[in-house]
Amino acid sequence: MGSEVSTRADFSRVRYAQCWEDADILCEALCVGQGGCCLSIASAGDNALALLGSGAERVVALDMNPAQLACLALRVAAYRELEHGELLELVGSRPSTRRAALYRRCRPLLAPEARAYWDAHPDGIAAGIGAAGRFEHYFAVFRERVLPLVHDRRRVAALLEGGPRERRERFYESRWNTWRWRLLFRLFFSRFVMGRLGRDPAFFRYVEGSVAEHILARTRHALVELDPADNPYLHWILTGHHGEALPLALREASFERIRERLDRIEWHALSIEEYLEREPAQRFDAFNLSDIFEYMSEVNYHRLLDHLVGAARPGARLAYWNMRVPRRRPDFMADRLAPLESLAKRLHAGDKAFFYSDFIVEEVRG
Repeated sequence: MGSEVSTRADFSRVRYAQCWEDADILCEALCVGQGGCCLSIASAGDNALALLGSGAERVVALDMNPAQLACLALRVAAYRELEHGELLELVGSRPSTRRAALYRRCRPLLAPEARAYWDAHPDGIAAGIGAAGRFEHYFAVFRERVLPLVHDRRRVAALLEGGPRERRERFYESRWNTWRWRLLFRLFFSRFVMGRLGRDPAFFRYVEGSVAEHILARTRHALVELDPADNPYLHWILTGHHGEALPLALREASFERIRERLDRIEWHALSIEEYLEREPAQRFDAFNLSDIFEYMSEVNYHRLLDHLVGAARPGARLAYWNMRVPRRRPDFMADRLAPLESLAKRLHAGDKAFFYSDFIVEEVRG
């Protein structure tokens, strides 16, 4: 059984050159510090590596898009070959004039498929591999063409300084939340523009309500309720690099832990459905499911959820995000899967990847 979205979306290029989901709340939700085997959506690889570094005994990363797996493969090679500061340069978290040379050091460690992909995309290397995706290009257009029409660099820098909540709220209301900001934001983050420039239009098939209004409200949460100074996702969107705010997998404290455990991660160009059919005896303790349920019908969501629970050990946890498509455990699975609503609500309140309307954590009953 293949994935529903595989017949409708384009998987010929890197869509996400970074994971735009907060690994801090993901790892806490899944309790990977206690070990166990984790099944993870690969995406660009950051969160699969974060799970590995946070204590998962084994991580199986899956993606239907071979280009996404090339991102993960190059990250694994970079953790093996480079030092921490060099990794940040290659990703694009820090400025660099030597990314081509850093890639050449990693290149011999790549399998032929990943090597061929990156050899054919030198511009992606030169810009930083974290900028090489369609979604990152979408943010670059916003940063370079839209944002300057509203806020200059000094105001952006002032926003990213953060500070106490009262200061953040005062700054947002008096200097940031202008009519021009709201107007251009609603236009640029509309379903139409995001589908043309950012996400695949097929990903919006089951979306309900206004995407732009939802993201605008969540952006206020990120700028006021959370501290922008600590938010790597916001830093990248507004400046094109992470600055001192790094995602979990890229922090210095995570670097050696990930590097010494790289033999515990594997990746496959398969959908979850295909993998579970191929490995029917495999059992997992944790599932990082990204936001994949947004891209399928409710019937197919229920079917896949049933298969996942069947591949889970008692006490295993599932974590996934909703943006505008409400997905959570159906009532008919109540005897098999328990929602951890208090935990999920607390974690979602601190979610630095602020686009999502909901974060779901569920536990397989023993």
